[in-house]
Amino acid sequence: MERPATQKPHVTTELPLRPQDETDCRRCAVHCEKVVYPGACIERSCPFVYAYEEWGRTYIGCMQKVYDVEIDLAVLAEAQGRRGGFGAVRARRQPLPMCRSEIIRCYQNRTDELGCVNPEFYELSRDIPSFRVIAQVDAG
Repeated sequence: MERPATQKPHVTTELPLRPQDETDCRRCAVHCEKVVYPGACIERSCPFVYAYEEWGRTYIGCMQKVYDVEIDLAVLAEAQGRRGGFGAVRARRQPLPMCRSEIIRCYQNRTDELGCVNPEFYELSRDIPSFRVIAQVDAG
C-alpha cells in the first residue's frame, strides 16, 4: 500500500536516555549512522583485529564487534591503494577511542529549518574519555 506523496514519513519523537550511545538515529527525515573505517584498523595496528584463512583467502574482523562484517584482506589492501580507500562500514556498537569513525548523514536535503532534533547523538559517550594521557612529566 503506497502512502500519498503529501504524507510525511513516520518519525519517532521520543529520545532515548543516552542517544550518544546509539549507532544510528531516525528521529527525523534525515537518517544518521555512525560508521568506522576498517582500513584504519590495519594502519593503526588495532589490537582487536582478528584474521583467519578460509578458501585460500585471509579475512579480517573486529573482536569487539564494532563492525560485524568480515572483510577479504586482499580486497581491502587493493581498495586502500586507490583514491578514496576502502571506505566505511556501519558501526554495530559504539566505536572505540582508537577507531577512525564518523557520522554519515543520509538524505541531508530533508533537513528542516529546526536542524537536528537529536544533537546529543553527535556527542561522545560519557563512558569514553575525550582525551588520553600518554605520558606524565615529572615537574620535580
